[in-house]
Amino acid sequence: MKAVILAGGKGTRIRPLSQTTPKPMIPIIHKPVMEFLVELLRQHGFGQIMVSVSYLAKEIEHYFRDGSRFGVEMAYSFEGYHVDGRVIPEGLGAAGGLKKIEQQYRFFDDTFAVVCGDGIVDVDFTRALTFHRRVGAAATMLLKEVPREEVGRYGVVRTDAAGRIVEFVEKPDPAAAASTIVNTGIYLFEPSVLDEIPPGRHVDIAMEFFPRLIERGVPFYGLELPFCWIDVGRIADYWRATRMLLNGELSFTQVTGRELAPGVWAGINVAVDLAACDVRGPVVIGSSTKIEPGATVVGPAVIGRNSVIEAGARVESCIIGDYTRISGFAHLSEKIVSGRFCVDFQGRTLDLMSSGYAFLVDDARERRCWTEDQRALIDFLRAQALPQAG
Repeated sequence: MKAVILAGGKGTRIRPLSQTTPKPMIPIIHKPVMEFLVELLRQHGFGQIMVSVSYLAKEIEHYFRDGSRFGVEMAYSFEGYHVDGRVIPEGLGAAGGLKKIEQQYRFFDDTFAVVCGDGIVDVDFTRALTFHRRVGAAATMLLKEVPREEVGRYGVVRTDAAGRIVEFVEKPDPAAAASTIVNTGIYLFEPSVLDEIPPGRHVDIAMEFFPRLIERGVPFYGLELPFCWIDVGRIADYWRATRMLLNGELSFTQVTGRELAPGVWAGINVAVDLAACDVRGPVVIGSSTKIEPGATVVGPAVIGRNSVIEAGARVESCIIGDYTRISGFAHLSEKIVSGRFCVDFQGRTLDLMSSGYAFLVDDARERRCWTEDQRALIDFLRAQALPQAG
């Protein structure tokens, strides 16, 4: 069977994490979000996967390549153009991207799945396919109920007694929404529905395509199933997904690595003496990372690969990116460190370089060269720490 992963968006709501990494490649404990989807599709018999790419497309293509190491075949449909030696991403919208795949590659020849590349799900596609075929649907949308205050983030659906979708409203005012049942970005389509998408232009799947299916009387159904669905669209969602995986709340996947102590997992070539550090799980430590004696790491936390947590540092409920050095003077709580940025769980961002805090958190590969003011502050902090160390 065949599937499409929609992975061309810019991920503006989860910046700065998506500033240099496409949203589908943002790691949940060292594993890109999209990899969870590829594994799920393979488990349910989807062996050929097309990926719609645009923004930072090469990052996705270079990681997944032809899909062979994931047990599937993968190819890519780029949305954009090339001018003066530069690649310009220009997304066609989810529906427009599907139309491009159909026109250029003649890929669709039977029922196919479409999933957004920025979600963690464990949906039973086999059960969904059974429903789709039993009711004779041309399109089936997987649905979930959410609290009313959250419906403004999603497309809201109203169905009749048979499950046919009779109304779809994208991101309505929560007070005026017709229901609390929303679109999860997971679909089953017959190739015939692509006839409803005009070619050669941007076509939004929610604002244009779904209303058109309803207007034209296409057999368009909604299906609620019990499944885990985490839309990793915001910083808070990213932290929630990470925390759930660390706490063992996602039954369909688990933390990998060697368990050095209860709730403390590590990759290879990790330098850490648990007798000389205070490391309290759940914590995952990336490969080739060093945690110096006297450092404190309190979970739930993820420490990136090739990183250094210096003696005296305290890292509590944090996600620390790869190649990060945490100074011994730093006390980080409920923060995400990604490159030059430090973000709290509400999405508030601090640029470490421009704000002058690089002496507390910086790149582990950098040769340090401090200003006179930074050096004076470091010397002061060291002097304050000496009595405590004794």
